Amino acid sequence: MINLIVLIVALLAMAGWNFEREFKKDVSQSFKNVSISEEIISEADVAQLPIPVQNYLKYVGAIGKPKIKTARAIFKGEMREKGKDWFGFTSEQYNFFADPTRLFFMKANFKGLPTQGYHRYKEGKASMLIKLLSVFPVVDISEPEMFKTETVTFFNDMCLFAPAALIDKRINWQTLEDNSVKAVFHNGEVSVSAILKFDESGRMINFISEDRVDVNSNQNVPFSTPVTEYGTVNGYKLPLAADAVWHFPEGDFVYGKFYLQDVQYNLKISD
Repeated sequence: MINLIVLIVALLAMAGWNFEREFKKDVSQSFKNVSISEEIISEADVAQLPIPVQNYLKYVGAIGKPKIKTARAIFKGEMREKGKDWFGFTSEQYNFFADPTRLFFMKANFKGLPTQGYHRYKEGKASMLIKLLSVFPVVDISEPEMFKTETVTFFNDMCLFAPAALIDKRINWQTLEDNSVKAVFHNGEVSVSAILKFDESGRMINFISEDRVDVNSNQNVPFSTPVTEYGTVNGYKLPLAADAVWHFPEGDFVYGKFYLQDVQYNLKISD
């Protein structure tokens, strides 16, 4: 019996290692196409942006720092489904901005069982695979509609923890009232829009989009990420905490709480 338990534990560990290796392989391949320059963000670079966005980039401290090509972010937090309890998670993700790519790997404890999830947004495709015990798929989605949803997520990342990447010709801006802007982000043939809201100090306080689909209900539902805390990370003043909210017709539902632990920009494949 003891030998059997040891064998099962070893097999589960191997399964987890193999699953995470897929993520690391994609990360390594994505870095091969990255060219990091030492170009610095200047006042002229942000001059064409709406005033609230200019103020945001000045507030976070992007002026005078290098232009961003890649980002690696570490999060911890909680997630839940409707009618179910919260579960804790940690995540590691890599974003590549020249060729929009988002590789997000999550480790969680769901009802006492180790669970891993991999969101892959790369080369015009998007998928989400979640495995219980790193073996049994409980969510496996790769429909074409997933790409638009994950494009919103990718753009949300840019706004929240890589705001220097908002200096991008693929974004069309429109200034609105009440210190808000509308942004339309284009990735190939797919375009998504969001309303960005700012406070008087220049901080972005919310991101609202109607272009995401809730995979649990398979409905197009308004989505937002209100920021709950700011702080300094590696020389940037960034949102440290934000909620993830679905705005269902019957009421708002907070399904995620994200806490930024670390972010690094312009890493190289050897870092």
